[in-house]
Amino acid sequence: MIKAIYPGSFDPVTYGHLDIIKRSCALADELIVGVLNNPAKSPLFSVKERVNILENVTGQWSNIRIVPFEGLLVDFANKMGANVIVRGLRAITDFEYELTMSQTNHILSPDIETIFLTTGLEYSYLSSSTVKEVAAFGGDISHFVPEVVIKEMDKKRGSIDSIN
Repeated sequence: MIKAIYPGSFDPVTYGHLDIIKRSCALADELIVGVLNNPAKSPLFSVKERVNILENVTGQWSNIRIVPFEGLLVDFANKMGANVIVRGLRAITDFEYELTMSQTNHILSPDIETIFLTTGLEYSYLSSSTVKEVAAFGGDISHFVPEVVIKEMDKKRGSIDSIN
C-alpha cells in the first residue's frame, strides 16, 4: 500500500497545488496533505483556515486526508505511517532545494522515498506568494485559485494589503 504525504504551507492553496494533489491521489492508495504550521512565519491564513479550505476544495477525492503538522516532515511521515513524500516542482531552482531536502530526509528516515512531480505547464509560474501579491494590488486571482479561496481572501483584505 502506498501512503503518501504532500506537505506544504498552502497559504493559500493554488491551482498548482491542486494539480499535484489530483495527480498524487491517482498514484497513492492514500494521500495525506500535510498543512505545515511554521511558527517562524506569519501566514495569511491560520492552520485551521488552511485545513478547512483544503477540505473544501479536495472533496472530490476519496483517498485524501488533510492533516496539520509542525516539526520535521519525516517525523510527521513516520507518525502517519507514510512511505512516500510527494514534492511539486515548478522550475530548476525548486529542484535544487527539494533535492537537498529529500537527501536530508533520506538520511533521517531511509524507509521514506521522495518523488517529484512537475507542476502542469499552465501552473509552472504560480506560487502562493504571487497570488497574495496580485490580490494585494486588487488584481484578478480567479485564474490562480478556486472561488472559495477568493472569498476567504476577500475576508482578509486588510491583512493582504499589509503585505506590501
